[in-house]
Amino acid sequence: MIYMVVGLLLGMLVGFVVPWGIPAGYSSLFSVALMACLDSVFGGLKASCNGNFDDKVFISGFFTNALLAAFFVYVGDQLGIDLYYVALLAFGLRIFSNLGVIRQHLLQKH
Repeated sequence: MIYMVVGLLLGMLVGFVVPWGIPAGYSSLFSVALMACLDSVFGGLKASCNGNFDDKVFISGFFTNALLAAFFVYVGDQLGIDLYYVALLAFGLRIFSNLGVIRQHLLQKH
């Protein structure tokens, strides 16, 4: 747990110090990949609360979800279809669903 907090703080520090931006053309790809990664993180937290967390499943899902979501958005852009709205909606629903389970677990625990 301490490694997660240290990694988060280190990532935030690097994000504030390094002047880095995302080109406007890639913003839809990045937003969907970010939502896919957040979905994996909240899914991992949910699995941890349920007692069935597997790090191999988490790592593979984290990168697979992000890459596949970015690929679908890229294909949608090539076809002239805004698929990133669908992906954002789907990942958003899954994130809030996982967050609800985590919240219930925490409320029952305390």
